Amino acid sequence: MNQAIQIDAIDRRIIAALQSDATLSNAALAAQVGASAASCWRRIRALETAGLLLGSVRLVDAARLGCAINIICQVRMKSHAPETVAAFVDFVRAQREIMDCYSMSGDWDYLLRIAVADVADYERFLMRTLLRHPSVGTASSHFALSQVKYQTALPV
Repeated sequence: MNQAIQIDAIDRRIIAALQSDATLSNAALAAQVGASAASCWRRIRALETAGLLLGSVRLVDAARLGCAINIICQVRMKSHAPETVAAFVDFVRAQREIMDCYSMSGDWDYLLRIAVADVADYERFLMRTLLRHPSVGTASSHFALSQVKYQTALPV
């Protein structure tokens, strides 16, 4: 398990600002967090080196892109043999529809969030792809009716 990295108040402000807007210039970021531009730049590089700050991305409006349907899919494996699990993990990583995947405790082995255009699109993915994978025993699907909260920023 990864250990938490020790950061100070300025690092926290930098992280919060970048989670809100990763396009900020270094000068604007420094002014916003109350640090010099040089100090801000060094702190960002140190946070990247420590593995705390990862890549920068732009968020996309899923509905405007045609991927507005979110399905929460629970998966039960046929076997928990290491090679079976590894094959399933590789499979999941290769599927563009699968947005998130969590290994779970309890009755189900994995929880997936799948984004598709419509119900027919999901049925095709479920029947022709997911359920045909040799390690998948069964799946249970739950369609999101609306998105009440969506957040990418972690509390700092």
